[in-house]
Amino acid sequence: MDKRYFLETFHVTEPQMERLIAAALSHGGDYADLYFEYSTYNDLLLRDGEVSSGGFHIDFGTGIRTLKEEKTGYAYSENTDMDDMTAAAKAASVIAQGDNCGRSRTASSPVSGHVCRDGLYPMAVAWRDSAASSFLPFLKRLETGIFSKDTRVVKVSAKLSYSQSDIMMFNSYGELTCDTRPLGSITASVIFSHNGRNENKTVSRSFRMGAEMVTDTIIDEMISEAVSGIDERFEARRPKGGRMPVVMGAGASGILLHESMGHSFEADFNRKGQSVFSGRIGERICPAGINIVDDGTIRYNRGACNYDDEGIPGQKTYMVTDGVLTSYLHDRVSARWYGTAPTGNGRRESFRFNPIPRMRATYMENGTVPKEDIIGSVKKGIYVDEFSNGQVKIGEGDFTFYVKSGRMIENGILTAPVKDINIIGNGPQALAGITAVGNDLKIDNGTWTCGKDQSAAVSCGIPTVLIDCLTVGGE
Repeated sequence: MDKRYFLETFHVTEPQMERLIAAALSHGGDYADLYFEYSTYNDLLLRDGEVSSGGFHIDFGTGIRTLKEEKTGYAYSENTDMDDMTAAAKAASVIAQGDNCGRSRTASSPVSGHVCRDGLYPMAVAWRDSAASSFLPFLKRLETGIFSKDTRVVKVSAKLSYSQSDIMMFNSYGELTCDTRPLGSITASVIFSHNGRNENKTVSRSFRMGAEMVTDTIIDEMISEAVSGIDERFEARRPKGGRMPVVMGAGASGILLHESMGHSFEADFNRKGQSVFSGRIGERICPAGINIVDDGTIRYNRGACNYDDEGIPGQKTYMVTDGVLTSYLHDRVSARWYGTAPTGNGRRESFRFNPIPRMRATYMENGTVPKEDIIGSVKKGIYVDEFSNGQVKIGEGDFTFYVKSGRMIENGILTAPVKDINIIGNGPQALAGITAVGNDLKIDNGTWTCGKDQSAAVSCGIPTVLIDCLTVGGE
């Protein structure tokens, strides 16, 4: 698609956008930008063999931002009528005014020209060209397949949700960027019952792809995953708690990295002195050889972005390089504050929201140690591979995570399955306490959604990692 498609979609011309920018700067702002969005959302839920709900939603509008020194003005219009957008632009300009203290900072310097691309997530089959009814056979096969695999299954809910967003951005540097973003998600929630006890499990897949992502292959993968490990869940018991080594399994354990460490690297928290890592650029924060990345360039990944929501090209950002804190995650505002380049982390939930620094796909790169050797090195500890319900204090770095799946490690061997435990620790201390990193990095392609006053689609991953000592809340 070229820019003509987007200009026609939003019924606006480049001279009109220039006039909107002028209105947004009419009270003397330093920088202004426009964010146009046309999104369609669909969802389909199958329960007890029948479609129990379905929905279709359209979102359309424009967000207008003005920056002046340390003030931000933001307003939006739910249409692209020129009078309404001009009123929003003037409102943003007024909001950005006021007495300001501190250094004068505005948005980063120009970074691109007039560009449109679909490089990271081209659609073979557009969601908007696909009938919802065409996906029903896949959802029914997902449901019946799970029932057929285990007699203890008593209920299955299968859901498909998908969206397609056309985004156009224009700013006071004259940069025009366009992007079409697909996102599809399939989820199966399963309840098992055995000897009067219930267990539940949820499996999901999410990709920035078109309708071609809904295939027999992905359904078969989800059926197998939905019933795997259920014997262990029924056998699991709450172990004796205490301080002990913890081995984090590859893949979904990356949520601990995202929550307890990733948020602390977001530049707005650091710029305001609210993060435990504020002012620590250039310091060693974990052992040499460890690299922690936030990546917007993984093809078809849920966190991928051709451009972020400020028009900055997607990129791969090393937050920790060889154990040293080398970068925060920046939007245009924080990048200018720190005198560095933006990292493509300016993201927003929709045109109704101001962009702020957010993660994309956060993971630790591979080390060199085989998983078996890591587990074999632990005399007494715990292995965990699935978390939920995490809580983190950004300022102190303290975290608590509930473990959904794990095993005890005794004399280097995985033994009894465990459940109903919390892992408690401190982000900087946990990083410093990493003693082994596996060679089995896995990016988890589940439906991860990050909340930070507004929602954003993200993903996470990690290889098998040994942390020398965390608190395990058990008996």
